[in-house]
Amino acid sequence: MRSEISEVGKNQRDGGSSAVGLAYESIRDRIISLTLSPGAPLNETDLAGALGVGLTPVRDAIKRLALEHLIVVYPRRGTFVSEINLADERWLTEARVEMEGLAAELAASRASVEERRAIMACVETLLGESHPLRINALDTEFHRLLYRAAHNPFLEASLNQYLNLSVRLWYYCRDRLRAKSSDGDFHKQVADAVMAGDPQAARAGIVAHLRQSSADLREVM
Repeated sequence: MRSEISEVGKNQRDGGSSAVGLAYESIRDRIISLTLSPGAPLNETDLAGALGVGLTPVRDAIKRLALEHLIVVYPRRGTFVSEINLADERWLTEARVEMEGLAAELAASRASVEERRAIMACVETLLGESHPLRINALDTEFHRLLYRAAHNPFLEASLNQYLNLSVRLWYYCRDRLRAKSSDGDFHKQVADAVMAGDPQAARAGIVAHLRQSSADLREVM
């Protein structure tokens, strides 16, 4: 699970190859993929050793992940991976539908030629994939590329936080989810709209995708 998320994130390192960026993304991906289980205690020294970085980058990463609700810090008790609350899916989807719809509109208007091509290439790879974990990893990459192409750093930061929590829910429920052959149609609709510079079609496609994903998760919760 760890390698699937890392593969799509390796070119999106927070702060390039910095130790803080490495620590943040590595710990984040382990939490999202449930390699670090909900409620598991976190030891800063062990994490630093496993990641090959110093304690300061790990501590900075933990502070950020706590703000993003993936880690919880209890004074005098320690640091733990946050628990999963299935009820959060409703709130996450409500926020993502509106914000991601805006991001898709902005991407269709603002994306560079290279960004448009990267989104389309990601979708084409996704459409040819059959392994559930790899499909999810490519879907995650697709969303991150879309956020970046919107060229609004505040929107991108917020949406990445909500995406992280949503992907974690997917991993939690993945053994009960059934793959649907139509899922890629929404990605293609968004990618085509971004390539064509059609903001409304891009919004419609991403909203439909998010609503379908939400319905699939609620079906097995």
